Amino acid sequence: MTETLDDTALQEHFEHRVAAEERVEPRDWMPEGYRKTLVRQIAQHAHSEIIGMQPEGNWLTRAPSLRRKAILLAKVQDEAGHGLYLYSAAETLGVDRAELTDKLIDQRQKYSSIFNYPTLTFADIGVIGWLVDGAAICNQVPLCRSSYGPYARAMVRICKEESFHQRQGYELLMTMMRGSPEQREMVQDATDRWWWPSLMMFGPPDGDSPNTQQSMAWRIKRHTNDELRQKFVDMTVPQAEALGVTLPDPELRYDDERGHYDFGEPDWSELKRVISGDGPCNEQRVARRREAHERGRWVREAAAAHAAKQAARSSGPTSEEVTR
Repeated sequence: MTETLDDTALQEHFEHRVAAEERVEPRDWMPEGYRKTLVRQIAQHAHSEIIGMQPEGNWLTRAPSLRRKAILLAKVQDEAGHGLYLYSAAETLGVDRAELTDKLIDQRQKYSSIFNYPTLTFADIGVIGWLVDGAAICNQVPLCRSSYGPYARAMVRICKEESFHQRQGYELLMTMMRGSPEQREMVQDATDRWWWPSLMMFGPPDGDSPNTQQSMAWRIKRHTNDELRQKFVDMTVPQAEALGVTLPDPELRYDDERGHYDFGEPDWSELKRVISGDGPCNEQRVARRREAHERGRWVREAAAAHAAKQAARSSGPTSEEVTR
């Protein structure tokens, strides 16, 4: 009976802190459901950053100029750093990043559906910066106020860099739109292919999202999927007009009464297919991540052996060394 009362008191104290907008830190008591939700969300976010390096890395050796290559290389390096921050945040919840990586390459954990689409032309690199990073910003800026301290603090720097990535992508597209008719066609084609997957990045409709309400109650999330999707559309339509491209949605129009843009319904069956592993590049993305993990095994083993050797030296001489 005492244990139950203690658990109840801890739960009430936790809920009071979260409601008061106080940050939860790693050593604080938290419900197991809260911890598991954070592990799932942060791991998926970290996996997305790492897998997200692949579609852009595909163009590192084919960038049209040294300047574009340097910009793209810097961005891919940023994504690797984001994954590092997020895996570190996940480890504060008592999980190991090696375990998370194993779950990713065994397909027991997921990453964002958007990274299962191919980058067919260099215009895709710009559209990823504009639409995909733009959607990420809408989704991630509120996470800077997440109730879990390590996650929120990691998101501050990530969001600053993602904002820069979006501007880089938009600048690339503006340059291409001032170019040849073929370049403008490439930008429009890439926009047509990435628009709907970008809308799906926010997840399923609120009525079909099993985790949203609890995540919002715990202040992990601050807005629902549909609220974030609407914000993204409202932000992106004027940008498309300035860019001179047409968004591929015949239902897209401004509603004076709502003060927002109306837009069509994404193909949610496609989202389910991609999430379940039947996207254009699912197998390729996971296979390459698995290959990179295996090829880097010797580095991890060497680093672990070196760390063990250094620890042994710092703890003093062994009995064999004393005898000598």
